[in-house]
Amino acid sequence: MFRMLKTPDMLLLFFCLVGAVDALQKQWIPDTNYENKTNWDKGAVPCGNDIVQFPAQRKVSVFVETTHAVQEMRLPVDGELILNSGAGFYVVSGKDPGCGAGVTTQFRDSESLQWFNPALWQAAATLEDLQPGNFLFSVHEESVPCQYDDVVFKARSSFRVDTSSSQSIPVKSVSVLGKKFDSRSEFSQYLGSRSGQLQFQGSTGVTVGNQDCGDPSGCDCGNSVNHQRICNTVTCGTLSCKKPLLPVGHCCNVCGAIVTIHYAAGFNLQTYRERIHHLFLILPKYKSIQLGMSKVLKSQRLMEVIPFGASPEIQVVVVDGEKGSQSEGLARDILKDARSHGSNLGITEAEFQASSGSSSDQTGGSAGMVVGVVFGVLIMITIIIIVVVLVRKGVVQMPLSLPSLPSLSSLKKSGDVGGPIDHGFDNPIFDRPNMLPDIPGVYTAETKHSISMTQTGVHFINPLYDENETDFNA
Repeated sequence: MFRMLKTPDMLLLFFCLVGAVDALQKQWIPDTNYENKTNWDKGAVPCGNDIVQFPAQRKVSVFVETTHAVQEMRLPVDGELILNSGAGFYVVSGKDPGCGAGVTTQFRDSESLQWFNPALWQAAATLEDLQPGNFLFSVHEESVPCQYDDVVFKARSSFRVDTSSSQSIPVKSVSVLGKKFDSRSEFSQYLGSRSGQLQFQGSTGVTVGNQDCGDPSGCDCGNSVNHQRICNTVTCGTLSCKKPLLPVGHCCNVCGAIVTIHYAAGFNLQTYRERIHHLFLILPKYKSIQLGMSKVLKSQRLMEVIPFGASPEIQVVVVDGEKGSQSEGLARDILKDARSHGSNLGITEAEFQASSGSSSDQTGGSAGMVVGVVFGVLIMITIIIIVVVLVRKGVVQMPLSLPSLPSLSSLKKSGDVGGPIDHGFDNPIFDRPNMLPDIPGVYTAETKHSISMTQTGVHFINPLYDENETDFNA
């Protein structure tokens, strides 16, 4: 299928996106352009003496920007050629003098290019920064488009990307061939079109329409659910630093430093990112530094084992090569700046760790102490809850009864026992044997004298059970 692309459509991209500065711009790097020599197996764009061949059973959408001479062209069963205004193909009569002997050159297969491969994306703060190459460094999870990002496919370009995932992929907007889609229904309609089916493949689709991040302190990227899928596309190299670090959201250890910032109301991530850039990154000594800054949700673990939630914090990743020697210097500068101006920036605590093995104590004053106290209380409450749960499940057995306390009398010395005995209340039968009623046949003089009192209680002889008084065989 041939489709002509008019020049006015090309201008639409610029006017639609020139004001889109609220989110990061994530641009897809690969393309399926005819003029891109890396798309051909011979490493050169075909010329008039060459035979052009596309894989017969592969779907492809190829953008053609100018006019090209060919000897022969073998098209795929399912595909399209998108012709820019004035672009096309022609066959020369005879030999093309500047082409050589002529070869059969094949268009490379683009089926394996995955959305979740961080190496296939470039990030910039604005569209204007994409053109000169002012790209931002990010951890692997955030190199792939986040839920608040604008996704850009180059204006004069086509592509094919595999969006397979366990769930839909939300982004703010998608720009394809000069048109920006920020309406879910409109973009769904494009995905169902012939071009959309050739450019996007996979079991799940991309959805647009997410709003800007409304939190000045930043928002979580949202790609942690696809962490393993992202890391499956990454190959980690060997490192030579003493103690490599693993940032949150990254797939590989790095040599450098990680600055962790705890914040309060009033902290603005974008303002702080610009501050670090103007204060430090423009200095010649930090020219080779790569710095990525974002909000992350760091898992909290009780005694480094039991997870009990996640806390938001600002992670600053500083990388400068295999040894990370300059990264530690920048980390110390950032920490010093946070210590001096943290109260004005909304920073309550800051600390860093470096791949050299160095680290810092937290800085933050009373706010840090309050956080520490609260954290300690939470640990105590957690321990109590764990004990209660273990008791209820029968893992831990509580004693049936507590040992009784010794009586006061047992604490007295033997020489002090001669005092009066407290019997609680008067019982005329046992406490005063002389007041026993004179009942014939029951109380005799002999039985009255059988009642006695000792320090351990009152004893008497029951004539019903005394073998000397009663003869049951009579």
